[in-house]
Amino acid sequence: MSDPSNPSNTSPVRHANGHFAKGNPGGPGRPRNAVCRAAFTLDQIGADAAETILRNIVDKALAGDMRAAEMVLSRAWPMRRGRPVEIAAPEVNDLADVVSANGAVATAVMQGEITPDEGRAFSAVLETQRHAIETVEMEAEVEALEERVKRAKENLR
Repeated sequence: MSDPSNPSNTSPVRHANGHFAKGNPGGPGRPRNAVCRAAFTLDQIGADAAETILRNIVDKALAGDMRAAEMVLSRAWPMRRGRPVEIAAPEVNDLADVVSANGAVATAVMQGEITPDEGRAFSAVLETQRHAIETVEMEAEVEALEERVKRAKENLR
């Protein structure tokens, strides 16, 4: 690196094309913890003012400001993302039951008993159940096939 105070060091800081010379770090960069310090300062300012701001918003809400009331209520009583929903569907024990249950879900959506999003959620649960039933059935089939192969080998001896 080039050091102006050291005339014996003749390596250039930059090449003629403007790129930094090999070994030159390119400058001091951002000071360590600069972002953390700024975030800490902002957090401190927010913490100091939070109580006053909250009291002002609550006072405005109590005075009839509906926007302020909405802000307070959205924090104290958040909107539910889902709700328990019941539909008339058969118990799911085998693959035929999955088909019947999917039909019940489709009927409930078409009759407006549940929303399409709720119908998708039901269908996803039924798909998981279908997958589990198929897995158990395939495992039983594999075990039966293994037993048949074992008996066939014993009969050949």
